[in-house]
Amino acid sequence: MLYSILRHISIILFKILFRFKAKGLEHIPKRGGFILASNHVSYLDPIAVGVACQRKLNYMGKEELFCNPLFSRFLFRINVFPVKRDSADLSALKEAMRRVKRGEPLVLFPEGSRRFDGASGDPYPGIGFLAAKLSVPVIPAFVKGTEKALPAGAKFIRLTNISVCFGKQISIERRMPYQALAQHIMDNIRHLSC
Repeated sequence: MLYSILRHISIILFKILFRFKAKGLEHIPKRGGFILASNHVSYLDPIAVGVACQRKLNYMGKEELFCNPLFSRFLFRINVFPVKRDSADLSALKEAMRRVKRGEPLVLFPEGSRRFDGASGDPYPGIGFLAAKLSVPVIPAFVKGTEKALPAGAKFIRLTNISVCFGKQISIERRMPYQALAQHIMDNIRHLSC
């Protein structure tokens, strides 16, 4: 319930403030679990992806966000669960797999943290592991404009256009090493930026 309310409020705000547009919605599966893999350049990216996608999404959030008990409870209510970055967090991977197997979509940012410089970072192998093990659709997404709307160090949001483009399902070769799979997914995300 809270997720739906916040999404509708965000839709209105994004359309008014950012002239928000979403493309490629036909590529989003109407039912069943899938992985939505996106670039990450701003704190606004998870919200932009959630506004663009009509399905109720699940997110991994860095463990540090869950230190405050009140904020932690809020995050759990809007489908965010913790992940330890810079390590193989098996409990987070298992939770991700559980949710996708239940038929729920999962948003992943393969680079892990935000890339303020606009350059692409190396993706973590975790997305390759999940893509290989789950055998579900992997949909690339490219968020544009959030790096201008809320750049690094900004104290206020700037009014600029924001868009999200969803691409065709990525074909996954399950025998590939996880890092190579992750790189393949990241390459598909970058291709949408053209």
